Amino acid sequence: MSAAKLPNPCSFEPNEWEILARAWYPIAPSAAVGAAPFAATLLDEPLVAYRVRGELVVARDLCPHRGVPMSLGTHDDEGIVCGYHGLRYGAEGRCNRIPSAPAQRIPARFKLHTYPAVDRHGLIWTCLAPAEGAAPDLPAMPHWDDPGFQQIVCPPFDIAGAAGRQVEGFIDVAHFAWIHTATFADPAKPEVESYTTVETPQGFYADYLSNIGNYPIGVNGSAPAGFRWLRHFEVHLPFTATLTIHFPDDGRLVIMNAASPVSARKTRLFAPIARNFDQHLPVADVYDFNRRIFEEDRRIVESQRPQRLPLDMALEMHIPADASSIAYRRGLKRFGLS
Repeated sequence: MSAAKLPNPCSFEPNEWEILARAWYPIAPSAAVGAAPFAATLLDEPLVAYRVRGELVVARDLCPHRGVPMSLGTHDDEGIVCGYHGLRYGAEGRCNRIPSAPAQRIPARFKLHTYPAVDRHGLIWTCLAPAEGAAPDLPAMPHWDDPGFQQIVCPPFDIAGAAGRQVEGFIDVAHFAWIHTATFADPAKPEVESYTTVETPQGFYADYLSNIGNYPIGVNGSAPAGFRWLRHFEVHLPFTATLTIHFPDDGRLVIMNAASPVSARKTRLFAPIARNFDQHLPVADVYDFNRRIFEEDRRIVESQRPQRLPLDMALEMHIPADASSIAYRRGLKRFGLS
């Protein structure tokens, strides 16, 4: 693994890319990556992921021999095979076979440009420019490993919009009554009660109490009279947030919103879910419900201008309900973005 190199072409400003490249992002569901080469893109960098003898490898999607994407190749038990000349790359991305010269000693420099890789929360995570010697700075997922919680990984969702805009929409509590009225929200309850945000080393958190329910419209479910719904948001800069919703009878629903920036104008959203109720219901129903919610948000995110999230507070107006988005923009500025 060598120093990070700016991709060409790159849709980000060079200093912005260098800052974002230090963070960790998901690139695929864990279940999607096996022995076969899996193609992904992160921050304009084409990547390939694969597993060989229990090891997870994430690398630049380029054979160093003649510049052909490894994702166009095949695989066997010893690694992935370039479709052009059959060079095979196994553990740590090292070349272990050159079919045209089987007796040749393979030089150590014959290897893929690899990146660190972690399998966590049902997702494959990587970082293009990790800090030397630093442990992976991965977002926490409340209750993911707790007994009694079901683990669900929704299919990835692509958005033709910037990751910052998408994350800000996820933590916005004022848009429920206007955007999500076909899925869970009540248009007769647009008022947002006062709430505060608390800065953390990773970003911030916010607890939002209201009488806005979270049962899907058309599905049986009701809260006791006077029940107050608590939504606990945790933001891990730059582009990941979790939402823990407190249901009646100690029910918990946790949704991770991990916005992976494919480019400055395209985002691939990953959404692991943990819950301790309704586990008998089909997982396909969970996929469908969350897809419908994200589709409602997609229309807004893809239409926002400017496309990138403005961090200068004077460029857009703000209302009291924007406490979380204001905290988010300030956090991104602390992160080094402009």
